[in-house]
Amino acid sequence: MKLFILIGAINAFLAVGLGAFGAHGLEGKVEPKYLETWKTGVTYQMFHATGIIIIGVLLGKLPASALLSWSGWLMLIGIVLFSGSLYVLSVTKISVLGAITPLGGVSFLAAWVLLMIAAVKYL
Repeated sequence: MKLFILIGAINAFLAVGLGAFGAHGLEGKVEPKYLETWKTGVTYQMFHATGIIIIGVLLGKLPASALLSWSGWLMLIGIVLFSGSLYVLSVTKISVLGAITPLGGVSFLAAWVLLMIAAVKYL
C-alpha cells in the first residue's frame, strides 16, 4: 500500500517537474511537434501516477489482491515505456523509439482492465 502511494507521488512530482521543464526549458529549442509529444508523455504520466496512488489507497482498504498489485506495477511499467519513450524521442528525435511507446500503452490498458476486474470482485 505505502509503496504504491510513494511510487505514485514520486511520479506525480516528476510529471510536474517534467511539464515545467517542457514548457520553459524546451520551448523554442525543439520543434512544436516534439513539444506536443513531450506534453503527451507528461499528461499520461500524471494520469497514471494518480492511478497508482488510487491503487495504493485501495490496497489499504481491501484484502490483499494480486489484481491490484499487478495493476499498479503495469501502470509504472507503462509510465516508463510510454512516457519515457516520448521524452527521449522529443529530445533526441530517434524515431525508432516510437516502437516502444505502444508497449507502454498496452501496459496502461492491461492495468486498467485489472483494476476493473478487482473493482467487480472486491467492491
